[in-house]
Amino acid sequence: MVVVEFDAVSKSYSHNVGGKLLRGHLQEHLRGMKREKFWALKEVSFRLQQGETMAVVGRNGAGKSTLLGLVAGLSEPSQGLVTVNGRVAALLELGSGFHPDLTGAENLRLNAALLGLSGRRTSELYEQIVDFSGIRDFIDEALRTYSSGMIMRLGFSVAVHVDPDILIVDEVLAVGDKDFQAKCFDKISEFKRSGRTLLFVSHAASLVERLCDRAIWLDRGEVIMNGQAREVVAAYTGQVAASASPPKI
Repeated sequence: MVVVEFDAVSKSYSHNVGGKLLRGHLQEHLRGMKREKFWALKEVSFRLQQGETMAVVGRNGAGKSTLLGLVAGLSEPSQGLVTVNGRVAALLELGSGFHPDLTGAENLRLNAALLGLSGRRTSELYEQIVDFSGIRDFIDEALRTYSSGMIMRLGFSVAVHVDPDILIVDEVLAVGDKDFQAKCFDKISEFKRSGRTLLFVSHAASLVERLCDRAIWLDRGEVIMNGQAREVVAAYTGQVAASASPPKI
């Protein structure tokens, strides 16, 4: 069963160019500005089957986060068709869906609701979520007092306990300590064994190779390669090494 499909998907954003601010006349400046399109994705096509784990690799600005955002339903494509079948839980950036003035417990319930979990089911899972996060001593403190690692712990714990069909993980796991990263890896591996689908972005090539069956290499919004994770990572890191740049994916 196909759970995610991109059919010739492109995504553009507008930005201002060409204006000059003269003598402080802001309105004249704004009138003189032109709107140009920046294409973050260009005719991207792929299919992700139920139970597959796929990485998205590429340099910063390649379009990885844009692709994940489209799968998560955070934006719509400018061209083409995105089809997603199933409940999606996404960890795209720290604190997304959280409010800094609410407590960890309040944010837990809010985030679970945003991910489609009923209040009753959230109450049933509450202790498991808190235990997995490892921040029980701070769960009734305001989120603004949390470190980035604590926010990541809470967000990841909620996401993996809401029983999603598709889990999307951007580079947020990099802020956690090694013990919690290992815990997350075990949970993701369990998630994978249960036949769920994972869409993954990480700068760690070894982690991509361990977790993912497939990978897509993006460059300036275009698909350069789509295939087995080891083959795509090897091709990408080889290209990076040849350009004498640090091998980040």
